[in-house]
Amino acid sequence: MSILDSPVRSRRAFVRGGGLALSLPHLPSLQARRFNAEPCYSPPLRAAFLHFPNGAWMQDWTPTSSGSGLRLSSSLNPLSPHRNELTVITGLDKQHSRTSDGHAHKTANFLTGMPVRTTTEGDFSAGGISVDQRIATLLQGATPIPSLVLGVEPIPAGIDASTGVTLLYSGCISWQSMSRPVLPQNTPAAVFDSLFSAGGAEQGTSVARVSLLSKVLEHSHSLRRRLGRIDQQKLDEYLESVHQMETRLRFESQNPDHRSLKYTPADFERPLSPRKFSEHLTAMLDLIVLAFQMDATRVVSLMMANDVSQQVFEMPDGITDPHHSLSHHQLIADRIRQYQWINRWYVQNFSLLLSRLRGISEGDGTLLDYCMLAFGSGMSDGNEHHPDDLPIVLAAGQQTGIQGNRHLQTPVGTTPLCNLYLSMLQRFNSTERQFGDSDGILF
Repeated sequence: MSILDSPVRSRRAFVRGGGLALSLPHLPSLQARRFNAEPCYSPPLRAAFLHFPNGAWMQDWTPTSSGSGLRLSSSLNPLSPHRNELTVITGLDKQHSRTSDGHAHKTANFLTGMPVRTTTEGDFSAGGISVDQRIATLLQGATPIPSLVLGVEPIPAGIDASTGVTLLYSGCISWQSMSRPVLPQNTPAAVFDSLFSAGGAEQGTSVARVSLLSKVLEHSHSLRRRLGRIDQQKLDEYLESVHQMETRLRFESQNPDHRSLKYTPADFERPLSPRKFSEHLTAMLDLIVLAFQMDATRVVSLMMANDVSQQVFEMPDGITDPHHSLSHHQLIADRIRQYQWINRWYVQNFSLLLSRLRGISEGDGTLLDYCMLAFGSGMSDGNEHHPDDLPIVLAAGQQTGIQGNRHLQTPVGTTPLCNLYLSMLQRFNSTERQFGDSDGILF
């Protein structure tokens, strides 16, 4: 049985079942006490980007009609409760992924849209900054955590034997720059801990810690010049964690009344180590909701599984074959049936996230009303690794100004995926006229 097909339980029990207690009923008296210092709080816009692996069986994904009055396909039917927020977008492509390098050049640039460098070493490149990190730059200083970059499976190490390309590309979609990947966090308890105050000390002590961390970063630059490329990358990863801590402490010392600092870990149940892949994914979805609810960050990316993932799934009539193997279905009916079932399973989990967001009060509506969430894969049919006509769904709440309940059909092979990202960036008041390889906007 799918985790989303379980019998309905109490609200608190349901959320605990995912490994994290998130959603109490709306309690106005509790909310009034907690947020009485911010009577003019204006809910901000949030964005999330979720990638599922190995493409989709497009015949069961694409709606049969275009325009308003969305008629969901078999694979997308679990999203029915959220139809009014949905735009299913077809025809989008990544022209720079039309290569023979398997998954690497389809996944690593999912959020950049730009060319991926073929490499076995540490000279990575996804062609440019990813859209989640661009939004984080636009919102710099608004939240204690600039962005959350999440995953479920560990980042793979080594080289893809079939293509001779680094496996890091199959587990990383977030890039601070063309050559600087942001490695996803995949331990729910560690992500949970990171959402709460890094201070725990008097303001003077916090300022002193910021000063000390600044010195560490300053002194590191001379050291970096004496290191080889691999060691430079290791040092960069370490220094990025130091920089994040410095940024967090500085934010907390300068914004002591920020909404996120009004929460403590005692308000929620710390997630346990997941026993199964499905529990792990559910915990990460819960953490997205919690981060948005706290206003700890306003932008998140999630690798729902690494590309080339070989996860197996429990269907009603048995266990599936490994996912990546099924994506190379060779038009065999039973393999297509399993492949489509897995597509639908990921869609069910996206629907779960939307339901959780809808279940939390925010402003005059719900948390979902103030969110844009892009869900999709870096290729269409996994059998041929097609980078055109990508499976993409945008869920946008009522306060985003984006019309839902429609199938937006764009010309196949000529409409960049980055047109969607530029459209989303402009909702954050960006004045940019181009992002990645965009040549226009969608809305």
